[in-house]
Amino acid sequence: MDTPPPPALEISPPLLNSANPWCTTFEDLDRLHASPHTGAITTRTSMLGGFAHDDASNQYAFFNPSTAEPSRAPNASTQRSPPGIGAGDVASLNNLGYSPHPLGTYLDFVGRLPDREVEGHRKLVIVSVTGSPAEVAECYRLIASFSRTTPHPLAMEVNLSCPNIAAASPPASDRAQLLAYLAALPRNPEIPVGLKTPPYTHIAHFAELIGALRQDATVVSPTSMLEVPSRISFITAVNTLGSCLLLEGARDGEWSPRLPGSGLGGMAGAPLHPLALGNVKTITDLLSREPELLHIKVIGVGGVSDADGFRRMKSVGAYAVGVGTALGREGVEVFEKIASQLHK
Repeated sequence: MDTPPPPALEISPPLLNSANPWCTTFEDLDRLHASPHTGAITTRTSMLGGFAHDDASNQYAFFNPSTAEPSRAPNASTQRSPPGIGAGDVASLNNLGYSPHPLGTYLDFVGRLPDREVEGHRKLVIVSVTGSPAEVAECYRLIASFSRTTPHPLAMEVNLSCPNIAAASPPASDRAQLLAYLAALPRNPEIPVGLKTPPYTHIAHFAELIGALRQDATVVSPTSMLEVPSRISFITAVNTLGSCLLLEGARDGEWSPRLPGSGLGGMAGAPLHPLALGNVKTITDLLSREPELLHIKVIGVGGVSDADGFRRMKSVGAYAVGVGTALGREGVEVFEKIASQLHK
């Protein structure tokens, strides 16, 4: 293939936060950006006009996966984790949507970040977005335009996998929907563009993803059919696992959902880790079989809280490793902990 691949994702050290409630505000992003132990940071997933967040309806809770007991810490709705999280509360459940801040606010946040260097280079900022294909195309236009005016290297993550949006199934599970999003993106992007995928549970789900990427990388003309490198630079795997339920017992013996409404939400943290490892391994294996997809890097996310989790992710093919629930539990210090354990 003579056509060059899209811009490469560069993350060093290969450790970052995933898009989650704990990267919502400028203060959150500034703390993550200032850490010498993160090689990139990710913004919370935003929309062009912001998400209609409701504190009373959109919440998260921690729990102990060994007992399925909810944490004594109260539910929370903001980026500030509540006090009282127990040592065994290493899992989370949420029915959150996306950030209440619109994309423009996050570009303003990025513009306010100091021009820091880590190990001689500027830290990548992954701007996570979602919306319809047309809206994602506009997100790309805005981010690419902004990238020409800021010293911070930028990438765009298209979140196609939130399990908490009832109006539609995650587009990353459907080839036709995936192709619509891919077609909305430029064939030759200026910045790295990636997809965030749900935790797939069957080989057919992976086939939809790889099939869409392969089909999009096939350019058909009246006289020829040419395979070119995919316009996608990376895949973030995985998002939370949907349709999970956390119950707590009442004094009268009745069980009630811990989260508002139906109580259903997306699960993350330690119990997601084996499924995340399986997804990262399967995706990297499948990508390696397709010449036009060989350049795509995988960011492994799901249940990593220490150096062993990091090592497991790297061993199954992750280029870099993202941290979510453990960031909510431990704060930015979790990255220092992982880095120090890696150097022992």
